[in-house]
Amino acid sequence: MRQSCHRLLEHQQPGGEEPPLYSPIDQISVVPDHVAREGGGKLTRYAPTEEDETTLRELLLSLQRQVSVMSMNLSAKLDDLQRGDRQLETTVALCEIRTQLQELTKSVESCQSEVSEVKRDMVAIKQELDTVQQVKEEIEELREYVDRLEEHSQRRKLRLLEQGLTFFLSYAILAAVLGMLQFGYNTGVINAPGKNIANFMKDVYKNRYGMDLQDDTVNRLYSIAVSIFAIGGMLGGFSGGMIANRFGRKGGLLLNNILGIGGASLMGFTKISHCYELLIFGRFIIGVNCGLNTSLVPMYISEIAPLNLRGGLGTVNQLAVTVGLLLSQVLGIEQILGTDEGWPILLGLAICPAILQLLLLPACPESPRYLLITRQWEEEARRALRRLRASNQVEEDIEEMRAEERAQQAEASISMRELLCSPTLRAPLLIGVVMQLSQQLSGINAVFYYSTSLFTSSGLTDESAKFATMGIGAIMVGMTLVSLPLMDRTGRRTLHLYGLGGMFIFSIFITISFLIKEFFGYVQEMIDWMSYLSVVSTLSFVVFFAVGPGSIPWLITAELFSQGPRPSAMAIAVLVNWMANFVVGIGFPSMKALLENYTFLPFSVFLAIFWIFTYKKVPETKNKTFEEILALFRNSNGSIGAVFGWGRSGPTAAASPPAAVPGHRQCLTMGDTCAGATCRANQGRRQLLVSWAQASGRGPCLYHYHTTNVLNRCD
Repeated sequence: MRQSCHRLLEHQQPGGEEPPLYSPIDQISVVPDHVAREGGGKLTRYAPTEEDETTLRELLLSLQRQVSVMSMNLSAKLDDLQRGDRQLETTVALCEIRTQLQELTKSVESCQSEVSEVKRDMVAIKQELDTVQQVKEEIEELREYVDRLEEHSQRRKLRLLEQGLTFFLSYAILAAVLGMLQFGYNTGVINAPGKNIANFMKDVYKNRYGMDLQDDTVNRLYSIAVSIFAIGGMLGGFSGGMIANRFGRKGGLLLNNILGIGGASLMGFTKISHCYELLIFGRFIIGVNCGLNTSLVPMYISEIAPLNLRGGLGTVNQLAVTVGLLLSQVLGIEQILGTDEGWPILLGLAICPAILQLLLLPACPESPRYLLITRQWEEEARRALRRLRASNQVEEDIEEMRAEERAQQAEASISMRELLCSPTLRAPLLIGVVMQLSQQLSGINAVFYYSTSLFTSSGLTDESAKFATMGIGAIMVGMTLVSLPLMDRTGRRTLHLYGLGGMFIFSIFITISFLIKEFFGYVQEMIDWMSYLSVVSTLSFVVFFAVGPGSIPWLITAELFSQGPRPSAMAIAVLVNWMANFVVGIGFPSMKALLENYTFLPFSVFLAIFWIFTYKKVPETKNKTFEEILALFRNSNGSIGAVFGWGRSGPTAAASPPAAVPGHRQCLTMGDTCAGATCRANQGRRQLLVSWAQASGRGPCLYHYHTTNVLNRCD
């Protein structure tokens, strides 16, 4: 044995270095150089190729050959030790050899484990690459579908824009806007005979109680008679949505005429009954009638009008209001009905629009949108469209309504509370409310209700003030006619900005004319000049009102909402309009007494605020379908379910909304998960959900969850 050990020592190399019995494991390369290791020793994933797999096989074969060679060398050395006759301490050498063999075994096992892990990673990466490729193909299919859908929508929109005004459509609009004529007539009719009505109240009070009525009390009663009209309007406007859904647009207008006839009759018989309470009650009833008209008429006209004429025909609402206003002012002069004997007839003539509408409206069709979307009566809707369009080709209209119906189904049913709480509908509702406030808080109702006294305080005689008031009505009619073609040519938003800006400028001029009249009241020529400046400024104020805030709020409020939330939204907007109307009507006399020459200054502040809001927040709705307008607000909230008709109800609906999703700046990558993200699955089939939410500095984003095989969105 000792001799064997000596033979083993003889194999040492010069310098005392022992030759290696085997190749150390550190010299065995089992991982390609281009595959890096991370800090913890874990192999990073790479995209495998055929060349990489061949290299790996060669490395494994080389490893096996080296292990075989080392085993043979060790066996030979052991044989030498056993055959040798030298006396060496072989125990230490054998222990060392055994330890190195154990380390070698462990290293080989570790290499095999890492090779297996690399194989698993290669398989997983292959699967992910296959999934990504499949998703890419589906994205391309979806893009092609969206492109085809957009192209089809454009062709349909172009055909809708080619529709014109037909005789029967004109007839239906004429019959409907009689309700707005009623509103305009009753808004202005109380202005001219104000002194006659005040004298009547004094006489009735003296006959009842044998004593004179104080002037303050008379003014208070007259203010109540003026303002109770707005309270009735609030009630009627707020119930307009319910009436429209229950009885239809046309049915609601027909039933509403019963209130119109009743209110006009009460006002007409006021003097005969010697009861001024009858006048106040009649004004309340006619106010309810006008409130319903302001909700139902714009809704009906916007739903029957072709796309390219919707703006101009919507302006017909304001045209009817201004015609009614002018008619009441002309009939209210002393030479016609503005006398002690004629004013009850003047108020009672409000019965004429109601009776005329009862005669004309039954021949008109119900709103096709109401028939198709709300009632699901497709054949009746087609029949109504054929009459309105004077053509049998109504498929484009039906298809547009179907698109709106899909959008409505995505929203589900919208109650008043849901409308107020919905994030998607909150923005258009706020715009609709502010647009209504911009009409009433602009100061125009102060001009309508108290124009005669306003002109008298400016230095005009009573007769000249009444003729100046008539000029207001004439200018309103003329400028509304001018704005008819501009509505669809210039756009709603642009005209509204022009109107608010002009009103702001001339409200300042009205205030300046009042101040100069006070400071230079001792100069007669200055008084005359300021009187004319006041009249011109007031008339110019009315001109710009007719251009924008007069008609656009009624039109754009109906345009901002689809069929589902439209009645509730109109009810809220009309309620706000009438509330502001009431506040101005009841508060302007007190404000005029308090602020005197600065009466119009608060209106100037409101006009500036409304101009800024319109410039910043109000979108342009010219030549846009209801579906496109709805998409404007949906895109801003990162939701496009309605565009593809994916609703919240049904078998594919998500169980609950996402609890936590990444922000716009955080893009998801493969393998990421999203807490609370919902998956729309239908019997195991993959569905694609697209998000058009605009990320900062990038285009539309698509996100992939490989764990669920669903393209989902991050809002």
